[in-house]
Order: sequence, then structure tokens, then C-alpha cells
Amino acid sequence: GSRGVKQKRGLVCAPFRGLLQMRNTEITDLHRLSAAQAATLIKSRQITSVDLVSALLDRVDSREKTVGAWQHLEPERALEQARQLDAREPAGPLHGVPVGVKDIIDTFDTPTAYGSRIYRQHRPSRDATCVRRLRSAGAVIMGKTVTTEFALFHPGKTANPRDVARTPGGSSSGSAAAVVDCMVPVALGTQTAGRIIRPASFCGPFGFKPTFGVLSRAGILEISPTMDTLGHFARSVEDLALVATVLAGHDPADPATRGTTHTRFDKATFSQQWPRRIAFIPTSQWDRVDPRARARIEEALTGLTDVDVDEASLPPDFEELVNAQISIMEREAFNSLRDEWERNPELISSELAALLERGRDVSRDIYEAALERAIVCRRRLHQILEHYDFVITPSVLGEAPIGLQSTGDPLFCRMWTLLGAPAVAVPGLIGPDGLPLGVQVIGPLQRDEVALGAAEWLSERLSLSFTPP
Repeated sequence: GSRGVKQKRGLVCAPFRGLLQMRNTEITDLHRLSAAQAATLIKSRQITSVDLVSALLDRVDSREKTVGAWQHLEPERALEQARQLDAREPAGPLHGVPVGVKDIIDTFDTPTAYGSRIYRQHRPSRDATCVRRLRSAGAVIMGKTVTTEFALFHPGKTANPRDVARTPGGSSSGSAAAVVDCMVPVALGTQTAGRIIRPASFCGPFGFKPTFGVLSRAGILEISPTMDTLGHFARSVEDLALVATVLAGHDPADPATRGTTHTRFDKATFSQQWPRRIAFIPTSQWDRVDPRARARIEEALTGLTDVDVDEASLPPDFEELVNAQISIMEREAFNSLRDEWERNPELISSELAALLERGRDVSRDIYEAALERAIVCRRRLHQILEHYDFVITPSVLGEAPIGLQSTGDPLFCRMWTLLGAPAVAVPGLIGPDGLPLGVQVIGPLQRDEVALGAAEWLSERLSLSFTPP
């Protein structure tokens, strides 16, 4: 138990909004704290890291059998980290704050199985760069969260905390579920198609996919070197920015990070006059969205009366980007996982085997043409965004589908991931079945602080406009 800490049980915790109640020396609802709030309370010695970790472990104990968010969690290891941090003077910005780590990210002290039966006993010899930076900032590595098989499409055990009969999305399913269910304030994920934005949209936390190359991928399972992007989940934009600032920066072990700078977000940076002009880009796939979900999104956009919202279309060149993303991802996945497939075919799911077969058949000409199309469209996207502060666009086809056999369709994420633009899944909309209905904001390349500011701005308006039925 957590020393003198009381908690209120509930199916899904809401984002922290004035839930702290001081009763002499007692603070309640620790499991609902944001990372920033927890860090402040630990630094001021109002709570300890052990208090916080204990409260979160209690939450896990009450919910994990239902949700299944964790692949590997050792309570005593997490508590020992917290005890060691409590014995030191608070220093780093995440001192004493627990973080969940997707199980394709190497950790030297816990197994990393990559969601695969092949690597059940795998124990890396060192931390991934992102984990090392988290530890340097004072974070407690809470445990490893469930991923799909090799972060592709064969689902793990995780259910959607909002409705356990529905998928949480993937591949960062455990991270999204653990954050929205208040088992941990923030958790790492990765995206190659829609692996952060889609589970965030289905489960309901914020999900941040930074500009490609802002966060190091060294020590993370490589599937698609052209598109793999590290990101994270939180229940506030402030936490997204806090963790991004800790993780961002050049890493010699990941050449893609050359020239990148720290990602910072300060609400004061964005004046009351911002934004002035927003593009709504439904894309040519808009008719694939559930008609009821389309109506909710259109209603929300109509409610943004204090800013110009233009419905914009993309040039014809962009029409083939979804197919280009699929060709690149499948070819690079084949290159990355060929050895595992050939050595252990009996331990590979039929879904993954089919994907790798398709990747093997992608010709060099098709692959190189897809890469070239992405380069051309990336330049054109920069020109389009010069006329707008940011873009709002769908992130999913509707609410989370019923069933755990699939993680849903990443259709509305593929193009933006290939372009490398920063994206944030913004909660606030509620679908016709009473479940989260995510949208995403897209910022200019290398302007991640704009995407974060846009997410903060939009979430405040969606929360006011839509409440659960």
C-alpha cells in the first residue's frame, strides 16, 4: 500500500483537474497526478516517489487483469528505484516520476520481448537512448507495456480501458491503455503507420508523434528506418512537452537526429491572438469515416467560431502517399525481420508472415519511386503550411472497433507519418457510442512546439463543446 495515501477506484480516470485534496498531510488520488504535478510535489517533499509508485501499483493491481497493459512489471524493482531517488536531492525534471516503456525499447534491467515469442527471454545489455535520458532526468522506469508483434499488426493482450470488448489500437496499445487508465502518467510509444495516434484516438489520452528525427531511436527495434518515430502518451499537453524536452536532441547513435534541437512548449508563447487560420484537411479518404463520426467532427469544427477554419484539399501528388507508405513500410519490415522469419517461421503469426511476403515482393523500382514521392510531397507540404497555423485532420475511421483480433485501420495516419510531420492526437470528442473519437493536429516540419500548442488550444475547445453522454 502507499503510506497514508487513499485512492478512489473508477473504471477510467479523467485527466487531473483539481483532484488533489489536502487533509492535514494527506494527498488523495495520487494515481491521477500528471507527470508535471507529481514532479512538483516530489520536489517540494509533499509526497515521495515511493508514495506515487505505490499508488500506481495499487491501481495496476486493481485494473491489470481487466486491461492487460503491462508485458513486464516488477513492483519491487519499481519501488527500489523510487527509494533510491527519494534518498537523493531532487534534481532532474522527472525526479521520482514513473514512466511506462513500450516493449520494443531496450532496457538493461528488464526483458525486452518486442511482442514476439522469439524474444521471450531476451535481455538487452544496455538501455535505449530514450530510456537512458529518462533515467538521467530522474524518472522511475515503471515497466514494459504491451506491444503488437514486432510493433506491427498482430495484437497483444491489451483491451481498451473505455470498453474492454473493443481494441485499444496498436501497436503502442499497452502504453495508451496504461496512461488513460491512470496506471502511469506518461508512457513511450513508437509510430511507423499509426501506432501512437490510433491508440490515443481509441483510448483517449493525448498522443504525440514528433517530427521524424527529433527523438533518438537508438536501442529501439527497427522496422522501418525511413519512418520509425519515437513518441509518447500523456493526459496533458504539458506532460507531452515535458517528456519531449527530456528526450529530444542529437544522438550520434541515430544519424537521423542530426541538426535537431530540443522541443519546448510554453503556453505563454501562444498569445490570445493565436491561431488565426487553420486548415481542415479531410483528405480523399473522408468518405471512409463512419458517417456519425463525420457529423461529430464537422459539428466540432463549426463550433470554432473564433478562428478561420478553411477546408483544404491536397494536390493530386498526395493521393498516392498512402500506397507509398505501405510499400516502404512492408519492404523495410521485410529487410528488418527477414532473419527472424527465416529462422523461426513457426513463431511468426500468419498476419506478419503475409506482410513480410508482400514486402519481399515490393520491387526496387516501386520502393524508390515511393521514397521519391515522399520527398517531393514533403517539400510541397511545407509550402501548403505556410498559409496556415496548423492542420486539423481525422485520425481514425470512427470509435474503437469491437473485438481484440485487430487493432484497427491506420489509414488516416499513414500519409502524415511518411511526410514526417509532427502530429498530436487530441482527445475531447465523444462518438455516438460514448467512446473517444480522436482527431489529430499536424504542425509544420521541425515546429513541434506549434503542434503541441495547437493540441492545447484545440483540446480546451473540444472539452467545452463535447462531454460524455
